Amino acid sequence: MLNHITLMGRLTRDPELRYTPSQTPVASFTLAVDRDFASKESGEKQTDFIDCVAWRQTGEFVSKFFSKGSMAVVSGRLQIRDWLDKDGNKRRSAEVVAENVYFGESKRRESSDTGYNEIPSSHSSGGDFKGSAFSELDDGDGDLPF
Repeated sequence: MLNHITLMGRLTRDPELRYTPSQTPVASFTLAVDRDFASKESGEKQTDFIDCVAWRQTGEFVSKFFSKGSMAVVSGRLQIRDWLDKDGNKRRSAEVVAENVYFGESKRRESSDTGYNEIPSSHSSGGDFKGSAFSELDDGDGDLPF
């Protein structure tokens, strides 16, 4: 049997990092994921809001590097939980238990919003590397021992 899900969307709020009584970190967050098709009535794409939970190092990673509006790719498993609300009614909720979380967009794009330093585009010395962080090496091998 297989229970695997991969989602790509934007965080609707900053991740909430908590710790269990045994000090195991757990982060919870919600992803806004657009559907691939538009609604027949409105002609607009609909969005699903999917609850996610990440444990241990993955939870700490999400809490440290992601914030509201960040694009994330989440890979994990779907989990259905039964629980009782404050009135004693039976409830059921679905959430994704994130095993891996990846950045969904480049740091360069986010840098204008987050204050990270961009790699200067004038760092190139010619060739096909114009506008990138790479530069051509000269042909001299210097004092290499091999």
